[in-house]
Amino acid sequence: MSSTSASTFIARSATDLVAVVPVVLGFHPRDSVVVLTFGGPGRGRGAAFHARVDLPLAMGEQEEVADLLMGAVAANRVDRVAVLLYTDDVEVAHSQATLLLGRLLDHGVEVIEVLRVDEGRWHVVPEDGSPGTAYDLDGHPFTAQGVYDGQVVHRDRAALADTLVGTDDDDAVEVALAATRFADLVASSAETGMLRTEARWLQGFIRSHLDAPVAAVDAGRLLVLASIVATRDVAWAEITRESSGQHVELWRGLVRRAPRDLLPGACSLLAFAAWQHGDGALAWCAVDRCLEVDPDYSMAHCVAQILTGAVPPSVWEPIPEQDLPVFAGEAPSTGRAVRPS
Repeated sequence: MSSTSASTFIARSATDLVAVVPVVLGFHPRDSVVVLTFGGPGRGRGAAFHARVDLPLAMGEQEEVADLLMGAVAANRVDRVAVLLYTDDVEVAHSQATLLLGRLLDHGVEVIEVLRVDEGRWHVVPEDGSPGTAYDLDGHPFTAQGVYDGQVVHRDRAALADTLVGTDDDDAVEVALAATRFADLVASSAETGMLRTEARWLQGFIRSHLDAPVAAVDAGRLLVLASIVATRDVAWAEITRESSGQHVELWRGLVRRAPRDLLPGACSLLAFAAWQHGDGALAWCAVDRCLEVDPDYSMAHCVAQILTGAVPPSVWEPIPEQDLPVFAGEAPSTGRAVRPS
């Protein structure tokens, strides 16, 4: 559902609200409910966040969407929101808006705007039968700012998801062969300390190669280590809010090159890094790609719960090295929850 954003935009009109959505989400939504929130710690409230969910047709599912979004708003203690419904179905938009608006107002949340967005026009909900207001995002200042900041806005969510699919078949074969050779080596090794040695290699590689190309032989090794919980957690512990953008690029590149059976670990690390970087849409795409391969992979479910609750990245406490079993040689210290596998 959720996408938090570190970008700051000041919306002064309904068109500004429409313009900010693709910039903060990273794609142009379709058949969606989008909630933009306003506030922040300076007002004695939680951090602002932005959320998108698919717009359902059935009333029961619309009730669930309203509950989900209201829950995220309440958990983050924001008190001002705007709601945008992306659809050409006026009745569906009105039904969902009514349900969500009722919950927001009941909780004392100020709703500054409710809009239906369709085919280059926005309409105030409830609608009065007018043709709506035309808009053009190409020349909007928010769009220009996004381009200046290097943000890529995809045509839709499917196009964003496609960025996790590789296109270099020859490289994919090289990486798969390297991964197979390294996995066989790990499986046949009688050395009890091999994983610890590999964990140190992984830690050092990540610290020194965040901005460097990754050779096929190293990519295969990294992907195998990301598939083993003990070493995967070493890579997880390296992800901080400050370095999260670099980790996103590292793990997105590896996901694009990964054999299907090695996707879950790499995708989960990408999802976590994307959440820390404030890119909830990419995080969801990574979660979905992981669960396509392994529906029970618990780290992906952990990130999904974080995203669903619109949990701000600032709440995460980095994993201390002494809590990593591969280094400590024992279970994580008491008082800290066991991390998902």
